[in-house]
Amino acid sequence: MLLKLFEDNPNTKDILKIVEILQKGGVIIYPTDTIYAIGCDICSVKAVQQVAALKGVKPDKANFSIICRDLGHIAEYAKVNNTTFKLMKRSLPGPFTFILNVTHNLPNTLMNKRKTIGIRIPDNRIILDIVKELGHPLLTTSVRDDDDIIEYMTDPELIYEKYKNQVDLVIDGGYGKNVASTIVDCTGNEIEIIRQGIGELDN
Repeated sequence: MLLKLFEDNPNTKDILKIVEILQKGGVIIYPTDTIYAIGCDICSVKAVQQVAALKGVKPDKANFSIICRDLGHIAEYAKVNNTTFKLMKRSLPGPFTFILNVTHNLPNTLMNKRKTIGIRIPDNRIILDIVKELGHPLLTTSVRDDDDIIEYMTDPELIYEKYKNQVDLVIDGGYGKNVASTIVDCTGNEIEIIRQGIGELDN
């Protein structure tokens, strides 16, 4: 199913319909403030495995990220010191992925050997409304393009054509961008940018 939503005013009934799909272990494709992403409820083991299979990786080797609704939500799943908290407070919601050390609340299916997770709070009302209503973070991983030049798929209708038999729902939130988030590693002694994307970090 392809479902059109408007970011400035997402339809509440549609948001609830999407959450119901996620609660039943469904996999969706949705817009963010950067690129389109594939995701599911992090508490659904079957759905996490399905997303990993779509990406051609094992869940524990995938280095997936999760979308949280706010800074308080992040603290349930990742360890945040004062410096990192202040940085995230200045930067989020926004086009950043912060790599953090995990807490024991993160489901085992998402636990990698390094015990780290990428955390996102995108500046996109559609996906934030979904995560708020769901109550759990959403697994998130980018929708890549097979084209050698274009790295990410940006047209929701083309994304739907490609994935309609592999996911339960594609949300059409308009054209996506073709540049990903900036990845900031906060697990060491120094904060390190490991991929420069759209987001410009304000130190």
